[in-house]
Amino acid sequence: MELSVWLAFFAASWAISVSPGAGAVAAMSAGLNHGFARGYFMTIGLVLGIWLQLLIVAVGLGALIAASSFAFSVIKWLGVAYLVLLGIQQWRAPAVPIAAESGAAVEASRRELVLRGWLINSVNPKGTLFMLAVVPQFLDLATPLVPQYLTIAATLAFTDLVVMAGYTMLASRLLRMLRSPRQVRTLNRVFGSLFVAAGALLATIKRG
Repeated sequence: MELSVWLAFFAASWAISVSPGAGAVAAMSAGLNHGFARGYFMTIGLVLGIWLQLLIVAVGLGALIAASSFAFSVIKWLGVAYLVLLGIQQWRAPAVPIAAESGAAVEASRRELVLRGWLINSVNPKGTLFMLAVVPQFLDLATPLVPQYLTIAATLAFTDLVVMAGYTMLASRLLRMLRSPRQVRTLNRVFGSLFVAAGALLATIKRG
């Protein structure tokens, strides 16, 4: 991949990562509930989900999903159901400030956070369609594709790791100042509603 092409994709990657979506909500939710050090494992799962989407497009399954109404609908509604489930869980989460010294907050394991992040980005046909629409524009079909896909994967991972670190840090540090159970309960419900809203938005996505 030529430097000029990579720079254009690098700029696009920042726009992709910064744009609000289910991944950003998940990163902030993880930071709110688990602090930065543990919550950041959610981002690892988000990146793995992005890589899976890229792999799907690279092997040609993305075109099949985009062309098949049934396959697209199955994946879409799995994604909707999972986001709504996360929303309900967040809404019902214990109203325990993460700054509390009692340690009463429910801690998800690092593995659970990685899995959640992976599922959020994996069962999202919008991501597949986006990869299908954007990635081919930066590929040079006259040169080996594997190195180009690896470059794209590394670039997407880098930008997402940086951006989601910001979202997670924002939630873990600024929201750490909230100490009353009422404040935390309100925030849990806000994030729960955002997850459900993300699921509702995903439900409106149609094949192009």
